[in-house]
Amino acid sequence: MHDINLQDGDVMARLNDLAKKNREKLKAHDVIAINVMGAIGSGKTELIKAVTEKVKGSYNIGAVAGDVAGTDDYEKFREAGITAYNLNTHSDCHLDPHLVDHSLENMPLDSLDVLFVENVGNLVCPADFDLGTELDIVVISVTEGEDMVRKHPKIFAKSEIVVINKVDLADAIGVDPEVPKEDYYNVNPNGQAIFTAVPEGRGIDELIDALDVFET
Repeated sequence: MHDINLQDGDVMARLNDLAKKNREKLKAHDVIAINVMGAIGSGKTELIKAVTEKVKGSYNIGAVAGDVAGTDDYEKFREAGITAYNLNTHSDCHLDPHLVDHSLENMPLDSLDVLFVENVGNLVCPADFDLGTELDIVVISVTEGEDMVRKHPKIFAKSEIVVINKVDLADAIGVDPEVPKEDYYNVNPNGQAIFTAVPEGRGIDELIDALDVFET
């Protein structure tokens, strides 16, 4: 357990120190951690399950289910055979490295290859916190509209991958997925945008390749 003294020094500097320690701990156990951010309903959980289904048998996958309350995503992970830990923030709209550290203490790191850290459903607060993960990705859904990147540029600018999900619904709701894709490259020309539709299995192999942590 870590005691963050708010009266002594820069809080963000202390959190960044904890993120560094998380990174070192994960590296010591040869675990690659991926921070998965996105709004509620964007499809983060189903994407993690879809990736796991593709690589199971070759890799041991873990997941931290970050939510304000409840066990819904945690139960979905468990039902999919994913080693999971339920992390409720109770009031905070994001995960921070302190909370992730406690999650790591409750995960069998020696038995894992990849750990997905599913952040709280939010496109604002998570952008400010380094968790100590190897990779940051953002999942958005076409059902959220064409302007999600323009409204939340910071989180996309810091993320190596954006997944534009549920593209199978794009025509029905009159959304052009190319718009958020172009917006993403405007704020992050070095990133990678991927279209996915989990029910069809569309884009899952491309996402696995983009994550660059699985040998296929």
